[in-house]
This record gives sequence, structure tokens and C-alpha cells, in this order.
Amino acid sequence: MTPQLKGKRVTVVGLARSGVAAARLCAREGARVTVTDRRAEEHLTGPLAALETAGVRRVLGGHDAEDFTRADLVVVSPGVPMALAEVVRARAAGVPVWGEVELAARFLAGVPIVAITGTNGKSTTTALAGALFARHRRTFTGGNLGTPLCQHVLDGGGAEVVVAELSSFQMEGLLSLRPRVAAILNVTPDHLDRYRDVDDYAAAKARLFGLQQPGDHAVANARDPRALAMAEASRAVLHTFGFGPPGPGARDPGLEPDEGGATELWVQARGGGPERFRLANRALRGRHNRENAMAAVLCARLLGVPGGEVQAGLDAFGGLPHRLEVVGERGGIEWVNDSKATNVDSTLVGLSAFPAGTARVVLVMGGRGKGAPYAPLRPLFAGRVKALLTIGEDAPAVERELGDLCPTEACVTLEAAVRRAAALVRPGDAVLLSPACASYDQFRNYEERGEAFRRHVAEFA
Repeated sequence: MTPQLKGKRVTVVGLARSGVAAARLCAREGARVTVTDRRAEEHLTGPLAALETAGVRRVLGGHDAEDFTRADLVVVSPGVPMALAEVVRARAAGVPVWGEVELAARFLAGVPIVAITGTNGKSTTTALAGALFARHRRTFTGGNLGTPLCQHVLDGGGAEVVVAELSSFQMEGLLSLRPRVAAILNVTPDHLDRYRDVDDYAAAKARLFGLQQPGDHAVANARDPRALAMAEASRAVLHTFGFGPPGPGARDPGLEPDEGGATELWVQARGGGPERFRLANRALRGRHNRENAMAAVLCARLLGVPGGEVQAGLDAFGGLPHRLEVVGERGGIEWVNDSKATNVDSTLVGLSAFPAGTARVVLVMGGRGKGAPYAPLRPLFAGRVKALLTIGEDAPAVERELGDLCPTEACVTLEAAVRRAAALVRPGDAVLLSPACASYDQFRNYEERGEAFRRHVAEFA
């Protein structure tokens, strides 16, 4: 039921995008809103500007315990752990504690929700699933990807289906959200600065499936034991995707690509026979993206998106910015922006998307390292990487661990690396920015780094 917030005391914790949207929604509903953040006012100019006309009370630079224990409701932003002492005290005092997604879900009663999670690939899968649904009915795509769900409610709602990427942080605060389709792509160790271990991390994601009811659909990666166990524990109907012989769910049968490089996905859902979908889109290249596509297609077919619209959506999907994004094709040379690859696992996935055989990739790596070894990338260099160009703070470590595998040059800056790459490449080659590092040594974020790459390609390629 839609929550009745008029006159209620609501404390919203954390002032990133989700917290701002939650505070504005509660204020719109007539609540007496207090927003609180440990950061000082000078670090919150953007969020505070967005709240200027909302009439909220602000407690910044720390928290006041009474704002939690005397509230009628506490709404927690995803970046704030539920283990925060003040949140624990609120629960002990009997105060309801919701996450931002839970708050939004209570305004979306009757709208089917497709929830997608996983350690890797969830943004691409969510964006693709949203694009497939949007060809058939009014669709909102967001959550952890892009627009918070509370902002969608503020904007008037109106979607006939919601496709939401949900992180483990967002799922900690779920109580009543019921996904008609919940998909889990994979579970690997992540966010261990917030969780005790990978089991604790997985348990946060498993909450999503515990909220499903009979008749809902649970979608899981058949080759990931943790993901499969989560979905199997649900009361929903289980569907799997993966590589192997056609069967219920979605499968990549491993057929050889045709002359155009296209592969096939076979999907069997809604009680019918297997359907075959052609996957030729370069924005979905690589084994990992075939898995992402299987999951997205399965979600769409389970909720009735016609097969023809699914195929058209697969063909038209433009991919995500900064994730294996083609930003230039000149003289038979492809320039690919994978700036979102801020760790070694992501670069491994990105580099794997290029076929082995003849070494045609000029790889740009480096930035602010995260302490992880680069050695796991070594097996992918043979037959793929023509040259390695290093940038940023961790360039010496990248060269030390990988520099013996191919010609390697220290370029220091991204601009210099693009300029040097333009001199090295020949028709048929690709230049891949896949840093395996954070961007904060030279850029504000990976988006700024990706946009700089795009700009330099236009200048030098």
C-alpha cells in the first residue's frame, strides 16, 4: 500500500542521488523530513542545492541519535550500511527502517518489477532488458543504473514495467518489494570492506529472491553455484541461462559464428518451444555479453515481449557508455572505450571480447591501482595484444607484471597514449582503453576518463 507520510517524522540518511530523491519524495508527501550526512556542508553543495526548495531540516557533519530513535521512519541511502550504529538503535527502538528502493516500491504497487543483480554485468543486462521491454510497453529503467527509483516516482511514474538494477547495498533495505522477475548473473567476492565475507555479501543479494511469490520467475546463471542456489531457494519458477545444449531457459549452443561474426541464442520460455535469436551486435561482443544477452532476453520473454521485438532490440542496442563502447572507426581501425573497467576482472572480461589469433589490440592500461595483481591478464596477451601503453600512477606495476609479454611503452597521460597508439596501429587493429585501475589520479571518475579518450580519438586517430 502507498505509505501515508503526511505529518510523519522521516529521517533520510545519506545525501547521494538516491538519498536526495527519497528526501524530496517524502517532503512531497507531507512528511517532516530531516536529512543527515556525515559529510560537512562544503562537500554537499550539489545535493543541498537539489533540496533547497524541499523544506527539509539538515544535520550535517555527523548524526544526532535522536533523529533516528524519535523518527516515525528512517530511510537509508544505499551507500550507508544498515550496520550504522544510529540505524541499529532506531530498529531497536521499533522505528521502521527502509532502503530508498523499498520506499519507491511502495509507490509502485501493481507495476511489474524486473530486478537484475550480480557482481559483474548487471548494468549491461539491465540496460539491454530495459531496451527490449521499451519496444513493447512503457518502461522505466534505472535503480543502481542511472535514475533512482524514487526519482521515477517523483517524475510521475507512469511506467507499465520497471526494470531495475539492484546492488547488494540496495537490497539490504528491502522488505516488501516483490519482483515479478529476479535475475542473478553471478556472485564473486566484492565489497568486502562492507561485508564480513563473500557469504555475507551473497546473503544480501539473496534477499531479492526471498521476496518472490509462487508464479514469479527467478533467473540464474547455470554455471554459478551461488547464483543458482539463491534462485533455487525462491518460491518462484526457476529458469537458467548458460552455455550448452538447448533446453528450458536460455542457452548458447556454441555454434560457430557465421561469416558476419553472428552467433545464436536459443530461448525456451512461457511453455513454448525453443526460439532462436541472432546475436550480431558488436556492442554485445564477447562471452560475458552472450550471458548478459541470454539473461535479458529471458526476462523479456517471460513477461511477454514478442520475439520479433526482442530480435529488433538485440540488433539496435547501442551498449553502455564507457563499456566496450566503439568511439571511432577510421581507416579500418577500431577505437574502443572500456573506461568503466576499473579493476583487473573487468579488464579481463573486456580483453576476452577480442578474438585470439593475430595480435591486433593496442591496449591502454593504468591509473590508480587497487592493490590487485595484474598477472591474471597474462594468459590473454598471447595472440591478442600487439602493444601495451601504460598511463597513470600504477604504470610501473602494470609494466612490471605484463611488460615482458609484448612491446610496452610508458605514456604517462591518456592523451600521449592515444597519440602513440595512432602511430602504432594498422588497418584491422583495435585500440582498447581498458585501464584495470581507478581514474582518480588524473580524472574525477571513469566517465571523465572515457570522455577524454573519445575527445583524443577524434583529435589524433
